[in-house]
Amino acid sequence: MTNNPAPAMVDWDLAVSFGSRVAGEGPTVSREEAVAAVAELRAGADRSTGLVREFTGLVAEDRTAPVVVVDRPGWIQANADSFATILGPVIEQLAAKKRPPTGLALTVGSKVTGAEVGGLLGFLAGKVLGQFDPFFGANGRLLLVAPNIVHVERELGALPRDFRLWVCLHEETHRVQFTAVPWMRDHLFGEMQRIAETIEPQRLLDDGFKRVTEALKGGGGSLIDAIGTPEQKEIVDRVTGVMSLLEGHADVVMDGVGPTVIPSVAEIRRSFDQRRKGVGTLDRILRRLLGLDAKMAQYRNGAAFVRGVVGKVGMHEFNAVWDRPENLPSKAEITDPAAWVSRVL
Repeated sequence: MTNNPAPAMVDWDLAVSFGSRVAGEGPTVSREEAVAAVAELRAGADRSTGLVREFTGLVAEDRTAPVVVVDRPGWIQANADSFATILGPVIEQLAAKKRPPTGLALTVGSKVTGAEVGGLLGFLAGKVLGQFDPFFGANGRLLLVAPNIVHVERELGALPRDFRLWVCLHEETHRVQFTAVPWMRDHLFGEMQRIAETIEPQRLLDDGFKRVTEALKGGGGSLIDAIGTPEQKEIVDRVTGVMSLLEGHADVVMDGVGPTVIPSVAEIRRSFDQRRKGVGTLDRILRRLLGLDAKMAQYRNGAAFVRGVVGKVGMHEFNAVWDRPENLPSKAEITDPAAWVSRVL
């Protein structure tokens, strides 16, 4: 058994190269436009730190996490690195419970898996505007995908300066969440490890494909719904509650801060929410399989939760949610803010 099974069982170099081909390069921009976009995004991220701090009351040190403006291949490489970190415990668990392949079988299997992961990353790389990666280094890093931001602002007919700051506000809120709440990173990584501990390789091989096929046919749910055990789904429900909180909180910050610094924010929000619905049959199938439809619900439900609690008790009392893991809302509480208030406050 290799000491580091994650890279051996997934050909990450192939995933990056194949994903980059799938993603394409994005819109055509001149060198001057590209330089201006990068500078404006960096400035927007720096400006957003104080705006988020003032609105939320969360205190995160300036520039603790690097801001990296990337193209689509750069985003794919960054996420391949993160996937290798996150999936490490899962693959180690699989290797411990089932004799891992060696030789030619390992080489072929790693390339097949690498191509599958690359296809997934390539699809997502054309859609993601920004992302905070909490698993990079000690403090994480903030990724802003310049070609996608330029593509969407053109598609929406938005003012570039306004749209870029709007995106930065959302992503900087995630940086503040993880930097001002230092236990959050280890908490999420621990949940990933708990999923790994529950994996049964034989059960996955026996009927996992059948359930994935049923999900694709319209039975509803994502990959985890298709192949997850009850114990895994319980963990995923907890993670869903956390992710709904993080995404909804960032959306509330965008909408709360936006009108004070972004003149066209109302029009941006209307146009962007319409775009979030996705277009085309293939797009809808992939969204269902990957759980992206559920992610859209996370934005809506999480934002409603934050607004519901803040409206009832104020932002200062709401911030008790960041005190310790036990204060995080469950998936059920996300849609019932009063229940969270009763339990925690």
